[in-house]
Amino acid sequence: MSEVLHPSAPRDLPGFITAPGDTDVLMVVVGIILIGAVLAVGNLYLHLHTLPERMAHRSQKLQFEIVAVLGLLALFTHNHLFWVIGLFLAMVDLPDFGTPLRSIAGSVEKIAGVPPGDEAPELAGESTAHAVGAEAPDTTKAGAAKREVRSHA
Repeated sequence: MSEVLHPSAPRDLPGFITAPGDTDVLMVVVGIILIGAVLAVGNLYLHLHTLPERMAHRSQKLQFEIVAVLGLLALFTHNHLFWVIGLFLAMVDLPDFGTPLRSIAGSVEKIAGVPPGDEAPELAGESTAHAVGAEAPDTTKAGAAKREVRSHA
């Protein structure tokens, strides 16, 4: 079926011009390329955005959590200063104060003869009782029952 062209139309039309009713292949290809480019740029943006979190992942838990919160704030507020602060915080290795302090506390407990893992309030109650010269208060159910019997007598 040959269509009649307008007399002023050129005889050799470019290949990207389609006949009426046919699928425009160039538009479909450009649409697919555009969707792929948007997804690729979005993936690159999110990959770059999580850079501080991935850097802080090897550090301490608290530092990682702070960097993660700063990254979320930067993502949702579009305030790039949070991202920059998170990046700098991820680059700096914060000193570990917890491990030496736990080691010191364990050594002091060992020197004092206290079994490791006892609660601090129990130790505080015992130390005040020994300092006064009195007996440590009995906080068990049996001790409560004895106090109740004494108060009724």
